[in-house]
Amino acid sequence: MRRSLWSCVMLFSLALPAWAADPVADAAALLKAKDPRAEATIKGLVKSQPRNPEVHILQARLWLQKGEAEEAVDAAERAVDLAPDSAQAHYWLGNSYGNRIGQVGMLSQAMMAPKLRDAFERAVQLDPDLHDARISLVEYYLQAPAIAGGSVDKARAQAAELARRDPPRGHYARGRIATMEKKPAEAAQAFAAAYAARPDNKDYRMMAGLGYQETAQWPKAFALFEAWTAEDPKSAMAWYQLGRTSALSGQRLDIGAAALKQYLTLPTVRGQPGPQHAWYRLGQVQAHAGDKAAARASFERAIKAEPDNAQFKAALAAL
Repeated sequence: MRRSLWSCVMLFSLALPAWAADPVADAAALLKAKDPRAEATIKGLVKSQPRNPEVHILQARLWLQKGEAEEAVDAAERAVDLAPDSAQAHYWLGNSYGNRIGQVGMLSQAMMAPKLRDAFERAVQLDPDLHDARISLVEYYLQAPAIAGGSVDKARAQAAELARRDPPRGHYARGRIATMEKKPAEAAQAFAAAYAARPDNKDYRMMAGLGYQETAQWPKAFALFEAWTAEDPKSAMAWYQLGRTSALSGQRLDIGAAALKQYLTLPTVRGQPGPQHAWYRLGQVQAHAGDKAAARASFERAIKAEPDNAQFKAALAAL
């Protein structure tokens, strides 16, 4: 008996590999995993699908991951040109401007800041549930001068909307506002609430730990970072912050020294403290322990890497 045409089509489609159905989604998964194949895959898509805005969004994200903000801006602007009503395109354009703005001069910053703000505001207009864009707006309103649209009241309005739509992000936004207003106890409470509500979020976990440090809640800080290093021994920042907790508090010095030495064995990535900062914190721990010779050696290693750092020099002089 001959199969129907529909049956043949169904059998053929079932035989196709999953990735063949959506190469853009496949590339996005590679990018999210920081797979080395992501770059070649996305560049291939740019050539084969030059008018697909999702491809240019991926390209912008790739450039941001590589630290190439200027190229990211170009890719994100292309995505917005192709899809002016895409919230994601505007969101990634805002991110690209945000990474680029610190690399240009004051005049260029003044011209770029409104574009950055407008990109995030447009993203939220197009998709009110794009909460990452709201968080970015909170940051913009807190950090930008009034002449460029900065406003604590506007930041509070976005935080209130986040509290309604996504309470953990609302807590986080409230913590950022309290931090900028120099209210450490309020900030620590807000960050702890965000982490309690969403314990799988590493940013909330880090901010909760930093909040405990800032308010000298040492047992909570030690407990948070010790648990983190136990769960994820490859988390360099958890090791660093465990050591920093010891350096700031003068407590549990053996654990702090071991944590900082562990951090120094791990590869550093963009955005993490350089080795000189770990040596500085290790020197502080050793000074608390009364081992001046070891502390001197650690401070000297920090200064060798960053000779003009006044904080490092002051610590060495204090010995």
